[in-house]
Amino acid sequence: MSAGSADAELTVVLVKAGKTKIRYPAAVLGDDGTRVTVRAPWAAPGVRDFGFVRFEPGDVFTEHYWRDAWFAVKEVRTGMGELKGWYCDVTRPAVLREGELVVEDLDLDLWVSADRSRVLRLDEDEFEESGLAERDPAAATAALRALDELERLARTADGFAGLLS
Repeated sequence: MSAGSADAELTVVLVKAGKTKIRYPAAVLGDDGTRVTVRAPWAAPGVRDFGFVRFEPGDVFTEHYWRDAWFAVKEVRTGMGELKGWYCDVTRPAVLREGELVVEDLDLDLWVSADRSRVLRLDEDEFEESGLAERDPAAATAALRALDELERLARTADGFAGLLS
């Protein structure tokens, strides 16, 4: 099932530990059958300050989800268009059904600053505490490989350019 033409809308549903973490509407920018690309404003209430970046009302996320990869890459810009960086979630492959893009968050994340001087692996402690390695060793292995691949790409000369083109 495809998201349809550009300018269509869908609802992104982020699930964590079997529970919906957040739902938000997003404009479909493209769907080639493997990757779905959407754009959405910062969907959480208020400001979220991570110390290395602040997500706040007015920020715009261009989000890339794959049906065959264990991650999502989100380009983050201010409302004025200034690139803040890329926030990458390690997830199970995305599933599109009935106007919803459902993505299961596996706790691991990667932040890459706009100038790519900072590449930060995040939430490895949460991943460890989640027990995924015991419950689903194959998924845990795929998640760790995805994080390693994202970090490898982030540190290349082209960054995510090849992945997102």
